[in-house]
Amino acid sequence: MKPRTHIYWRGRGGVQRAYADLRGYRDVGGRQEPLVAPGEKRATSDPATAQVLLARRLEQLEGLRRGRALHGLAGQATLADFARTHLVAKATSGKVTEAWLVMSENHLHRAVEHFGAARDLASITTADVRRWGEALLAAGLSGGTVRHHLNAVSNLYRRARAERVVPSGYDPVGDLLEKPGARRVEAKWLEVPDAAILLEAARTYRPPHGQRRPLPFGHELIATFLLTGGRESEVLGLEVADVSLDRGVVTFRPNAWRRLKTSTSHRSVPLWPQLRETLERYLAQQPPSRLLFPSYRTGEEAMVTDFHKLLDAVAVRGGWKPGEIRSKMFRHTYCAARLQTLDQGAPVSVYTVAREMGHGGESMVRRVYGHLGRVRHRAEVVEYRAEQFAAKLGERLKGLAVTTCVTTGLDSQLDRVSDVAVTLRA
Repeated sequence: MKPRTHIYWRGRGGVQRAYADLRGYRDVGGRQEPLVAPGEKRATSDPATAQVLLARRLEQLEGLRRGRALHGLAGQATLADFARTHLVAKATSGKVTEAWLVMSENHLHRAVEHFGAARDLASITTADVRRWGEALLAAGLSGGTVRHHLNAVSNLYRRARAERVVPSGYDPVGDLLEKPGARRVEAKWLEVPDAAILLEAARTYRPPHGQRRPLPFGHELIATFLLTGGRESEVLGLEVADVSLDRGVVTFRPNAWRRLKTSTSHRSVPLWPQLRETLERYLAQQPPSRLLFPSYRTGEEAMVTDFHKLLDAVAVRGGWKPGEIRSKMFRHTYCAARLQTLDQGAPVSVYTVAREMGHGGESMVRRVYGHLGRVRHRAEVVEYRAEQFAAKLGERLKGLAVTTCVTTGLDSQLDRVSDVAVTLRA
């Protein structure tokens, strides 16, 4: 027996407009809905057009119902309900971090706002997804951010196919011919002398009198970035146990604070002598905690989420402008410096550097290698020691001692003596 359907009319702006009662097809997304002609924004006011639109809509719903029966689907799934189910399942699995869940929830929330909470998953087409992506770009989101939104919806449909709420192979995101992506920019890094002056600026940094330090471990944090090549979340999520002084390695592994980008991101890198010196002093003075660089801003131990103020303060001391120094630059700096080291007397292999960077391939490392030029700072280890470049850095290095003395002029006599007699070591 076919479901009962009918057209009914509502007054809108002094005009009677057509609506259809399709609740008999609620298993495939039917509801009380306006009958809107293509190119129009409001329901039609013409009875003949309303009949044609109703017939088309009934044909579409019947097709969806036949398709569900053909593929043995488990009934209708609306976007909002299934997004909730999907996120709960992800959280229960324990394989994703809280930050990932929050990000995915935001992305899916935008999808629900655009497509509608009651939209049947099987009714969202590739054209619908393309228009959503275009709307996000028009709203000012970057190509990379839009791609993250699309990936979240694609992951949702992967579960929907597995749970048979959409036909096998139904993937409106995967079928997109053109997907937006992050704008590719040339990698930037610091030359070894510049990295040395930045690290010295971090070591000797004192906030102006009356101001608090942006972070109490600025020097140690920047040193860890520059001497491991870790991604931002990888370094910020390091635990104390990931630093092995006995084995001489720093290990990047997934944990409760954050996940890793890819399977090859789980790796160990050498604990270079300069970083060992820095972290040994730091760990001896640090209160017990799980994270190597913890934040207690919320009252509980958590990852640091923003250290731009620290980078800007240190960068200005080193001769840069605010905003010029960011953490991604440290990763490329390590790559460039590591490529210039020796391994048993011979230049280190690109494969070794790619493995330490957590890359599955060598293409990114080779791009950096191609920009190094002919002048190389060959060394047995990765290090950025200011005293090695005292002649080249000249006044920039001397300026650090002067500014340290000035900014701490109201501190204790002991601090003033210590700051004036700055030892040029990182």
